[in-house]
Amino acid sequence: MAKTVISLTFPGQKAVGHLEHVHDHIPLSTLLQYLALELLDSMESENDLQDANRSEGAENHVKMKKMKKKTGRIKRSLFVKKLSCFRSSDYGFPTINEVDGDGNVDMKSASTGGKHSPTHLVVMVNGLIGSAHNWRYAAKQFLKKYPEDIIVHCSERNSSLLTFNGVDVMGNRLANEVISVIKRHPNLQKISFIGHSLGGLIARYAIAKLYTRDSTDNHCLECTSSERIAGLVPINFITIATPHLGTGGHKQVPMFGGSNTVEKIANQISWVLGRTGRHLFLTDKAHGQPPLLLQMINDCEDLKFFSALQSFRRHVVYANAHFDHIVGWSTASIRRRNELPRRKSLVRSGKYPHILKGEQDTTVTIKQENSINMQVSNFKAARASMEEAMIRGLTKINWERIDVSFKGSKQRYFAHNTIQVNTPWMNSDGADVIQHLVDNFHLHF
Repeated sequence: MAKTVISLTFPGQKAVGHLEHVHDHIPLSTLLQYLALELLDSMESENDLQDANRSEGAENHVKMKKMKKKTGRIKRSLFVKKLSCFRSSDYGFPTINEVDGDGNVDMKSASTGGKHSPTHLVVMVNGLIGSAHNWRYAAKQFLKKYPEDIIVHCSERNSSLLTFNGVDVMGNRLANEVISVIKRHPNLQKISFIGHSLGGLIARYAIAKLYTRDSTDNHCLECTSSERIAGLVPINFITIATPHLGTGGHKQVPMFGGSNTVEKIANQISWVLGRTGRHLFLTDKAHGQPPLLLQMINDCEDLKFFSALQSFRRHVVYANAHFDHIVGWSTASIRRRNELPRRKSLVRSGKYPHILKGEQDTTVTIKQENSINMQVSNFKAARASMEEAMIRGLTKINWERIDVSFKGSKQRYFAHNTIQVNTPWMNSDGADVIQHLVDNFHLHF
């Protein structure tokens, strides 16, 4: 590792603020904040010494000041030490990264020495303007827990501005990407998907493209169903802060404050996010068809959205109950607002401090009506009607709902990214949520 030395100096002064052996994964802004604090300490100490020469009995005063500054430096040292576990790109656990000609990366545990052939593929999908790197921390935790059993693939095909291309386009890309991964690893038998934010919707579209019913597969002795995703047995389908009900108004984007006027304006400018924006705000109605997210609650002629999702053995949604200004609690947990648990009744889990525990989920399955009238003149009522249709469709499947809260955390205002540990140095408080996801993951049927 190259040695890097950073220092700050002012004319006529010696260097103050000094760091060595700095790893690239600690952002420059963090280091500069640290050095600035050191500089202020140095300047204040010199001022104190000057004051001491002019004041009687100032010796004790200076000693007290020095003790305070020393305590401050110790605290900042502990802060940098806390970041040290995220300095390495391995996050303390070495892996083998296999890269194909298209730049796709499959991650395996390095601890097995390549002696085992994992049979379970875990596909991780990033959200809007995200990248595969956002999943790196979580991927390492999975491989640390299950080194001999899984291969983790962090999707590369839909990153940055490509996430504006639309849920359907990105879903097709992801489906093709998954097929290429499976071709590289012929021993795979099972598959799971984990999507953050928009990534959950992309995964839902992709699995419909990959869904088949195959009664001729005899490779998996523990399988009891003929349903397959890309020829593999579907096990876990997990989403984290995913807007399953869209963001098309009706208080699904907390930053809008529930204002009907603001929601209307956002609806009108959804084109800023490209086709993806129209899908999320439910404004896409090509050829007289209902919005895509509404179509994705049923089986279509060529895409079996519902059957593909239902084929997974386990369905889990993680949702922020507080401070997620991007995706609301209701849309992320697939619940009506009047079904959300009372926040006061929720308590923190002991082992996972940001996981909330409360009364058992009381969501009831409402009998599906034969039809839902979508021709509603009122904007808010129209959005509520589509939302209700999506809830009824999706709750035909049993979901495990995991509520999360970063209340009290300094990272709470970044809850949408903290829940994923998107950027470890800034979202480290979400580590227990990732650990909860890893510990409760199902390897087998």
